[in-house]
Amino acid sequence: MTAVIEVVKPGLETGIQELPGRIGFWEQGFPPSGPMDLWSFRLANLLVGNDRDQAALECQLIGPSLRFTDDRLVAVTGADMVPKLDGGALPMWQTVPVRRGQTLELAAARRGMRSYIAISGGIATEPVLGSRATFHMAGVGGMNGYALKAEQRVPLGGARPASSPMTVLEDRRPAFSTDKSWTIECVLGPNDDWLAPEAIAMFFASPWTVQSRSNRTGMRLTGPHFTFAPRATDKRPEHGQDPSNILDHGYPLGAVNLAGQTPIILVNDAPSTGGFINPFTVASAAFWKLGQALPNEILRFTRVTVEEAQDLRRQLD
Repeated sequence: MTAVIEVVKPGLETGIQELPGRIGFWEQGFPPSGPMDLWSFRLANLLVGNDRDQAALECQLIGPSLRFTDDRLVAVTGADMVPKLDGGALPMWQTVPVRRGQTLELAAARRGMRSYIAISGGIATEPVLGSRATFHMAGVGGMNGYALKAEQRVPLGGARPASSPMTVLEDRRPAFSTDKSWTIECVLGPNDDWLAPEAIAMFFASPWTVQSRSNRTGMRLTGPHFTFAPRATDKRPEHGQDPSNILDHGYPLGAVNLAGQTPIILVNDAPSTGGFINPFTVASAAFWKLGQALPNEILRFTRVTVEEAQDLRRQLD
């Protein structure tokens, strides 16, 4: 009989994610998806003896309640959602044994945006287009394509032999913002030459507020207005009327997509192409911060080179 966890309460858009995500189907409209905070996600998996990229749960703002049908190892990382096991406090960032019949419960996040729950053996739903990652907007992957629902039974893989309990050292955990402000590493391009030089300087010098109209597709920001280079205002008609319009072209993951005067950071579930310029691109090593930034918190961008961004990712990996 396949082991499962029973969903007592689903929380707010609790979804199954895995790495590297759904690769090779972007041109058909299926983005990579995967966890927003891959750092916390991978640490959770390692704590329970899984491969670091194995399917686990991503919880947003309000976590779920889950009942176990057999003995497992569990780890909760990321945002602090005050996890409890049968009503008693469950420590984060460490391996915790869970017994058959026990219930793991996460509440509202006290700090950060997303928590991760890894279970020894991993989540064993059927892959869709090569991945178990949930693409919520299209109903692909996960549990029948969507976030968890009450009374669902989520299948688990076969657990490996129990390993020694582990704890992630403080200096190896993501450092969450204490002042509601995040520093985001960012490179120029691909369309920075469509902005006036003073607009580029303004972008890196200004605070940007995360709008509530943000999700796993894009994070909308509020801040100063942009000014444009001549090539954005004196262009061929096929590029569109607004200075931020451009002939449809590919969007890199992490692009700061400028729709009129609204910057939108294209994240895990973003489209692959469109007709707006992308003057900047967030380094992939900074994505975990985007995954933990709450609406109305502040992003401050710091300029790095492509080589520095690659070094940051190597260090994180």
